[in-house]
Amino acid sequence: MEAAILAVDWGSTNRRVFVLAADGTVLETAQDDRGVLAMGGSGFAAEAAAMRARWGDLPMLCAGMVGSNRGWVDAGYVPAPASLAEIATAVHWVEPGRTAIVPGVSRDAGGRADIMRGEEVQLLGAAAAGLVAADSWLCQPGTHAKWARLEQGRLTDFTTAMTGEVFAQLGRGGLLADGLDGTVEDGAAFRAGVQVARGGDLLAKLFGARASLVLGRRNRADQASYVSGLLIGSDCDARLASDFAPARTDGVDVLASPALGNLYLAALDELGCPARLVDSHAAFLAGITQIWSLLQ
Repeated sequence: MEAAILAVDWGSTNRRVFVLAADGTVLETAQDDRGVLAMGGSGFAAEAAAMRARWGDLPMLCAGMVGSNRGWVDAGYVPAPASLAEIATAVHWVEPGRTAIVPGVSRDAGGRADIMRGEEVQLLGAAAAGLVAADSWLCQPGTHAKWARLEQGRLTDFTTAMTGEVFAQLGRGGLLADGLDGTVEDGAAFRAGVQVARGGDLLAKLFGARASLVLGRRNRADQASYVSGLLIGSDCDARLASDFAPARTDGVDVLASPALGNLYLAALDELGCPARLVDSHAAFLAGITQIWSLLQ
Protein backbone atom coordinates (compact mmCIF):
# COMPACT_ATOMS: atom_id res chain seq x y z
CA MET A 1 0.00 0.00 0.00
CA GLU A 2 1.44 3.33 -1.07
CA ALA A 3 1.59 6.50 0.99
CA ALA A 4 -0.71 9.27 -0.28
CA ILE A 5 -0.61 12.07 2.30
CA LEU A 6 1.20 13.35 5.38
CA ALA A 7 -1.30 14.38 8.06
CA VAL A 8 0.30 16.53 10.76
CA ASP A 9 -1.28 17.26 14.14
CA TRP A 10 0.96 20.24 14.94
CA GLY A 11 0.28 21.64 18.39
CA SER A 12 1.95 24.13 20.70
CA THR A 13 4.44 21.74 22.29
CA ASN A 14 4.20 18.50 20.33
CA ARG A 15 3.89 17.39 16.73
CA ARG A 16 2.52 14.08 15.51
CA VAL A 17 2.92 12.96 11.89
CA PHE A 18 0.73 10.29 10.28
CA VAL A 19 1.72 8.76 6.96
CA LEU A 20 -1.58 7.76 5.38
CA ALA A 21 -2.65 5.69 2.40
CA ALA A 22 -5.40 7.03 0.14
CA ASP A 23 -8.08 5.20 2.16
CA GLY A 24 -6.82 6.62 5.47
CA THR A 25 -4.86 3.55 6.55
CA VAL A 26 -1.98 4.55 8.84
CA LEU A 27 1.29 3.33 7.37
CA GLU A 28 3.61 5.02 9.85
CA THR A 29 3.43 7.52 12.67
CA ALA A 30 5.96 9.57 14.62
CA GLN A 31 5.79 12.09 17.46
CA ASP A 32 8.32 14.70 18.57
CA ASP A 33 8.65 17.94 20.51
CA ARG A 34 8.83 20.18 17.42
CA GLY A 35 5.69 22.03 18.34
CA VAL A 36 4.91 25.60 17.37
CA LEU A 37 6.56 27.06 20.48
CA ALA A 38 9.81 25.31 19.60
CA MET A 39 9.83 26.90 16.16
CA GLY A 40 10.27 30.47 17.32
CA GLY A 41 7.89 31.69 14.62
CA SER A 42 10.06 30.52 11.72
CA GLY A 43 11.46 27.44 10.01
CA PHE A 44 8.13 25.85 9.14
CA ALA A 45 8.94 25.46 5.44
CA ALA A 46 12.22 23.77 6.36
CA GLU A 47 10.40 21.46 8.77
CA ALA A 48 7.92 20.52 6.06
CA ALA A 49 10.82 19.79 3.69
CA ALA A 50 12.46 17.61 6.35
CA MET A 51 9.25 15.60 6.83
CA ARG A 52 8.99 15.05 3.09
CA ALA A 53 12.63 14.03 2.93
CA ARG A 54 11.90 11.35 5.54
CA TRP A 55 8.52 10.07 4.34
CA GLY A 56 8.27 11.04 0.70
CA ASP A 57 7.35 14.03 -1.46
CA LEU A 58 3.67 13.87 -0.52
CA PRO A 59 0.83 16.36 -0.09
CA MET A 60 0.64 17.62 3.50
CA LEU A 61 -2.44 18.57 5.53
CA CYS A 62 -1.71 20.22 8.88
CA ALA A 63 -4.01 21.03 11.79
CA GLY A 64 -3.56 22.69 15.17
CA MET A 65 -1.58 25.66 16.39
CA VAL A 66 0.51 25.66 13.22
CA GLY A 67 -2.39 27.66 11.78
CA SER A 68 -2.40 30.25 14.57
CA ASN A 69 -0.90 33.73 14.61
CA ARG A 70 2.14 32.13 16.26
CA GLY A 71 2.40 29.38 13.66
CA TRP A 72 3.30 29.04 9.99
CA VAL A 73 0.42 31.22 8.79
CA ASP A 74 -2.82 32.35 10.39
CA ALA A 75 -5.40 30.06 8.82
CA GLY A 76 -8.32 31.95 10.35
CA TYR A 77 -11.51 30.56 11.87
CA VAL A 78 -14.79 29.13 10.64
CA PRO A 79 -17.70 30.35 12.80
CA ALA A 80 -19.77 27.76 14.64
CA PRO A 81 -21.99 25.98 13.81
CA ALA A 82 -19.42 24.23 11.61
CA SER A 83 -19.13 20.95 9.73
CA LEU A 84 -16.17 19.14 8.24
CA ALA A 85 -17.35 20.24 4.79
CA GLU A 86 -17.38 23.92 5.82
CA ILE A 87 -13.93 23.55 7.38
CA ALA A 88 -12.58 21.87 4.24
CA THR A 89 -13.87 24.75 2.11
CA ALA A 90 -11.90 27.21 4.26
CA VAL A 91 -8.50 25.45 4.41
CA HIS A 92 -5.53 27.74 3.84
CA TRP A 93 -3.20 26.60 1.08
CA VAL A 94 0.40 27.48 1.90
CA GLU A 95 1.38 25.84 -1.40
CA PRO A 96 -1.60 25.26 -3.72
CA GLY A 97 -2.40 21.57 -4.08
CA ARG A 98 0.59 20.62 -1.97
CA THR A 99 0.48 21.99 1.60
CA ALA A 100 -2.67 23.08 3.43
CA ILE A 101 -3.58 24.12 6.98
CA VAL A 102 -6.97 23.47 8.54
CA PRO A 103 -8.68 26.58 10.00
CA GLY A 104 -9.91 26.72 13.58
CA VAL A 105 -13.48 27.26 14.76
CA SER A 106 -14.80 30.31 16.61
CA ARG A 107 -17.96 31.26 18.46
CA ASP A 108 -18.96 34.78 19.47
CA ALA A 109 -22.51 35.13 20.75
CA GLY A 110 -24.38 36.01 23.91
CA GLY A 111 -21.45 37.99 25.26
CA ARG A 112 -19.12 34.97 25.22
CA ALA A 113 -16.26 34.52 22.77
CA ASP A 114 -14.26 31.31 22.32
CA ILE A 115 -11.90 29.71 19.82
CA MET A 116 -10.37 26.33 19.11
CA ARG A 117 -7.65 25.22 16.74
CA GLY A 118 -7.01 21.53 16.10
CA GLU A 119 -9.69 20.15 18.41
CA GLU A 120 -12.36 20.62 15.73
CA VAL A 121 -10.75 17.87 13.64
CA GLN A 122 -11.06 15.38 16.50
CA LEU A 123 -14.53 16.45 17.63
CA LEU A 124 -16.08 16.30 14.18
CA GLY A 125 -13.96 13.31 13.19
CA ALA A 126 -15.34 11.34 16.13
CA ALA A 127 -18.88 11.81 14.83
CA ALA A 128 -17.89 11.14 11.21
CA ALA A 129 -16.33 7.82 12.22
CA GLY A 130 -19.28 6.81 14.39
CA LEU A 131 -17.14 6.91 17.54
CA VAL A 132 -19.78 9.21 19.08
CA ALA A 133 -23.38 9.93 18.18
CA ALA A 134 -24.24 12.74 15.78
CA ASP A 135 -25.90 14.50 18.72
CA SER A 136 -23.28 14.44 21.50
CA TRP A 137 -21.82 16.25 24.45
CA LEU A 138 -18.03 15.94 24.42
CA CYS A 139 -15.07 16.87 26.58
CA GLN A 140 -11.55 17.06 25.22
CA PRO A 141 -9.19 17.43 28.22
CA GLY A 142 -5.82 19.11 27.91
CA THR A 143 -3.94 22.29 28.60
CA HIS A 144 -7.11 24.10 27.53
CA ALA A 145 -9.99 21.67 28.04
CA LYS A 146 -12.75 21.89 25.45
CA TRP A 147 -16.40 21.08 26.10
CA ALA A 148 -18.42 20.83 22.90
CA ARG A 149 -21.92 20.21 21.62
CA LEU A 150 -22.51 18.31 18.39
CA GLU A 151 -25.92 18.39 16.72
CA GLN A 152 -26.55 16.31 13.61
CA GLY A 153 -22.80 15.91 13.24
CA ARG A 154 -22.08 19.66 13.32
CA LEU A 155 -20.10 21.52 15.98
CA THR A 156 -22.73 23.93 17.28
CA ASP A 157 -21.20 25.32 20.48
CA PHE A 158 -18.22 24.94 22.77
CA THR A 159 -16.48 26.40 25.79
CA THR A 160 -12.87 26.29 26.96
CA ALA A 161 -11.45 25.94 30.48
CA MET A 162 -7.77 26.59 31.24
CA THR A 163 -7.65 23.59 33.57
CA GLY A 164 -4.37 22.03 32.51
CA GLU A 165 -2.56 25.32 32.14
CA VAL A 166 -3.53 26.46 35.64
CA PHE A 167 -2.24 23.20 37.15
CA ALA A 168 1.03 23.58 35.22
CA GLN A 169 1.48 27.20 36.29
CA LEU A 170 0.77 26.40 39.94
CA GLY A 171 3.48 23.76 39.82
CA ARG A 172 6.09 26.14 38.40
CA GLY A 173 6.16 28.48 41.36
CA GLY A 174 4.20 30.16 44.09
CA LEU A 175 2.59 28.94 47.26
CA LEU A 176 1.22 25.65 45.94
CA ALA A 177 4.31 24.50 44.03
CA ASP A 178 5.49 22.41 46.98
CA GLY A 179 3.90 19.02 46.44
CA LEU A 180 2.72 19.44 42.87
CA ASP A 181 5.72 17.53 41.53
CA GLY A 182 4.11 14.26 42.56
CA THR A 183 2.23 11.81 40.34
CA VAL A 184 -1.42 12.56 39.69
CA GLU A 185 -3.59 9.48 39.82
CA ASP A 186 -7.17 8.48 40.44
CA GLY A 187 -7.60 7.59 44.09
CA ALA A 188 -8.90 8.86 47.39
CA ALA A 189 -6.97 12.16 47.27
CA PHE A 190 -8.03 12.98 43.70
CA ARG A 191 -11.69 12.16 44.38
CA ALA A 192 -11.62 14.16 47.61
CA GLY A 193 -10.47 17.15 45.57
CA VAL A 194 -13.34 16.61 43.12
CA GLN A 195 -15.90 16.54 45.94
CA VAL A 196 -14.47 19.63 47.64
CA ALA A 197 -14.59 21.49 44.31
CA ARG A 198 -18.37 21.26 44.12
CA GLY A 199 -20.22 24.53 44.42
CA GLY A 200 -17.47 26.94 43.37
CA ASP A 201 -15.13 29.16 45.43
CA LEU A 202 -12.13 27.51 43.75
CA LEU A 203 -9.61 30.20 44.71
CA ALA A 204 -10.27 29.81 48.44
CA LYS A 205 -10.24 26.02 48.12
CA LEU A 206 -6.84 26.14 46.42
CA PHE A 207 -5.42 28.04 49.40
CA GLY A 208 -7.06 25.47 51.63
CA ALA A 209 -5.00 22.80 49.87
CA ARG A 210 -1.85 24.57 51.04
CA ALA A 211 -3.20 24.98 54.59
CA SER A 212 -4.09 21.30 54.82
CA LEU A 213 -0.54 20.36 53.81
CA VAL A 214 1.05 22.72 56.35
CA LEU A 215 -1.21 21.49 59.16
CA GLY A 216 -0.46 17.86 58.40
CA ARG A 217 -3.96 16.97 57.25
CA ARG A 218 -2.64 15.65 53.94
CA ASN A 219 0.51 13.80 52.94
CA ARG A 220 2.77 15.61 50.50
CA ALA A 221 2.63 12.61 48.16
CA ASP A 222 -1.14 13.13 47.77
CA GLN A 223 -1.01 16.89 47.13
CA ALA A 224 -0.70 16.77 43.33
CA SER A 225 -3.65 14.39 43.02
CA TYR A 226 -5.76 16.46 45.39
CA VAL A 227 -5.09 19.78 43.61
CA SER A 228 -5.66 18.13 40.23
CA GLY A 229 -8.96 16.84 41.59
CA LEU A 230 -9.87 20.37 42.68
CA LEU A 231 -9.19 21.80 39.23
CA ILE A 232 -10.72 19.02 37.15
CA GLY A 233 -13.63 18.75 39.57
CA SER A 234 -14.25 22.49 39.34
CA ASP A 235 -14.16 22.30 35.54
CA CYS A 236 -16.59 19.37 35.39
CA ASP A 237 -18.90 20.72 38.11
CA ALA A 238 -19.17 24.10 36.38
CA ARG A 239 -20.09 22.46 33.09
CA LEU A 240 -22.69 20.15 34.66
CA ALA A 241 -24.30 23.06 36.52
CA SER A 242 -24.38 25.45 33.56
CA ASP A 243 -26.90 25.92 30.79
CA PHE A 244 -24.20 24.58 28.46
CA ALA A 245 -25.17 21.05 29.55
CA PRO A 246 -27.80 19.50 27.25
CA ALA A 247 -31.30 19.24 28.66
CA ARG A 248 -31.18 15.51 27.94
CA THR A 249 -27.96 13.56 27.73
CA ASP A 250 -26.66 10.03 27.96
CA GLY A 251 -23.44 11.42 29.42
CA VAL A 252 -20.18 12.85 28.22
CA ASP A 253 -17.83 11.40 25.59
CA VAL A 254 -14.25 12.14 26.68
CA LEU A 255 -11.75 12.37 23.80
CA ALA A 256 -8.31 11.80 25.32
CA SER A 257 -5.47 9.44 25.99
CA PRO A 258 -6.26 6.95 28.78
CA ALA A 259 -3.92 8.66 31.29
CA LEU A 260 -5.70 12.01 31.20
CA GLY A 261 -9.10 10.81 30.06
CA ASN A 262 -9.49 8.44 33.00
CA LEU A 263 -9.06 11.34 35.43
CA TYR A 264 -12.00 13.11 33.81
CA LEU A 265 -14.01 9.89 33.85
CA ALA A 266 -13.29 9.58 37.58
CA ALA A 267 -14.29 13.20 38.24
CA LEU A 268 -17.52 12.87 36.27
CA ASP A 269 -18.29 9.61 38.08
CA GLU A 270 -17.86 11.38 41.44
CA LEU A 271 -20.25 14.07 40.23
CA GLY A 272 -22.83 11.53 39.10
CA CYS A 273 -22.48 11.95 35.35
CA PRO A 274 -21.90 8.90 33.12
CA ALA A 275 -18.95 9.19 30.75
CA ARG A 276 -16.92 7.06 28.39
CA LEU A 277 -13.46 7.30 26.86
CA VAL A 278 -13.06 7.82 23.11
CA ASP A 279 -9.78 7.30 21.21
CA SER A 280 -8.64 10.83 20.32
CA HIS A 281 -6.08 9.61 17.77
CA ALA A 282 -8.74 7.61 15.90
CA ALA A 283 -10.98 10.68 15.97
CA PHE A 284 -8.22 12.91 14.54
CA LEU A 285 -7.47 10.45 11.75
CA ALA A 286 -11.14 10.18 10.83
CA GLY A 287 -11.48 13.96 10.73
CA ILE A 288 -8.31 14.74 8.81
CA THR A 289 -8.98 11.95 6.28
CA GLN A 290 -12.50 13.26 5.70
CA ILE A 291 -11.23 16.82 5.18
CA TRP A 292 -8.61 15.61 2.71
CA SER A 293 -11.18 13.62 0.74
CA LEU A 294 -13.34 16.75 0.47
CA LEU A 295 -10.40 18.65 -1.01
CA GLN A 296 -9.96 16.20 -3.89
